[in-house]
Amino acid sequence: MKMVNAFNMKRAAAGLRRINLDGLRWRVFDAKGQILGRLASQIATVVQGKDKPTYTPNRDDGDMCIVLNAKDVCVTGRKLTDKVYYWHTGYVGHLKERTFKDQMAKDPTEVIRKAVLRMLPRNKLRDDRDRKLRIFPGSEHPFGDRPLEPYVMPPRSVREMRPRERRAMVRAQKKAEQQQQNTDGTKKGKKREAPEESA
Repeated sequence: MKMVNAFNMKRAAAGLRRINLDGLRWRVFDAKGQILGRLASQIATVVQGKDKPTYTPNRDDGDMCIVLNAKDVCVTGRKLTDKVYYWHTGYVGHLKERTFKDQMAKDPTEVIRKAVLRMLPRNKLRDDRDRKLRIFPGSEHPFGDRPLEPYVMPPRSVREMRPRERRAMVRAQKKAEQQQQNTDGTKKGKKREAPEESA
């Protein structure tokens, strides 16, 4: 197992010579408990450099992205059993398929890589952006000597919430408003007693 980990770490650091690292930030994404699609869209934005004011579509200004804990990424609904990855070997009748659950057991890093790559535009910069994406199944990585910046996922908007979560949030807001009105009402209802004058 140690040999495999050492090989993966060596492979993870490979290919950095082709990347011009001047001025690039090293962004760290923690996939633990994150929903796959939301995480992949944020990574795709950072890899393309769309979060920078200097973004231009014909230049690759994206930052290096390190994704940790890929084995702990989540999916919603029944995608664990119903989502299927297809590929063809090239021989007649050799269409292969693998469910999301089987792919996570075999190689969880490939799940995130495919999700991010399919969100990137199909042009000449795609391979360069793919090289800037480094994914690890656990929390170990060989880039400890780099100036790493943890990426904070933006909070979910109301539109992105599931209906049950949205209803729970609306109920909590109404309850908080009622409590606020009750406390304001009790404050307004109390009259100040005038101090008695001594004769």
